[in-house]
Amino acid sequence: MNRRAHGKHEHENVHARNVDIKRQLHELSEETYRKFAASLIPTIDNVLGVRIPVLRQLARQIAKGDWQKYLKTADDEFFEEVMLQGLVIAYAKVNERERLSLIGEFVPQIDNWSVCDSFCNSLKFTVKHRPLVWEFLRQYVASDQEYEARFAVVMMLNYYITEEYIERVLAIFEQIDHQGYYVKMAVAWALSMCYVQFPEKTMSYLQMNTLDTFTYNKALQKITESLRIDAKTKEQIKSMKRITQS
Repeated sequence: MNRRAHGKHEHENVHARNVDIKRQLHELSEETYRKFAASLIPTIDNVLGVRIPVLRQLARQIAKGDWQKYLKTADDEFFEEVMLQGLVIAYAKVNERERLSLIGEFVPQIDNWSVCDSFCNSLKFTVKHRPLVWEFLRQYVASDQEYEARFAVVMMLNYYITEEYIERVLAIFEQIDHQGYYVKMAVAWALSMCYVQFPEKTMSYLQMNTLDTFTYNKALQKITESLRIDAKTKEQIKSMKRITQS
């Protein structure tokens, strides 16, 4: 086969694979679930309605095959196609540095909280490589892109609320000043998780911080919503709320 014919054949194979994955996603979609999922992600309008566990199953299948070629040629027309790429990166059998390289290529594609959070939750390799991943995450802390900053926060929420990292995590949250709603909500959520795990250190932080009022009050709210916080502590937390100027 000459080079031109080989190139044409390869292009046809890529197209066929993308069409096949798109077809599978359409077949796996559920209209009722699509409406529900779309209502939770108001920033996008390209949801097919495939459940996350089903996407994980498909991603694991792809990761067992020629996932490199898949990632190079994958479509991103639908929310699920982007999610699938992130999950394949999480499941592919590669060393930690190669995975970080793939993560770096993928992060700019994140355009909603759902892909961000499911992707972060899937990067379990972080547990065994915390120092390396921590250094990698630092580049996103000051990003002006909302979901890049959220990616850093949610990764810290998932993997770095530990004895070794808690003080560094709290210091990082003090540095984040992105005005995006989904960054602020991630920081508030993370702080509530910090409080559950390390109440004294987090309380000290909450009493001396420069967080904006929205994020600070949301963090307090999320702490009081936790089932792991006793009633007396909840009252104390509520009393710390900042009064906003009307």
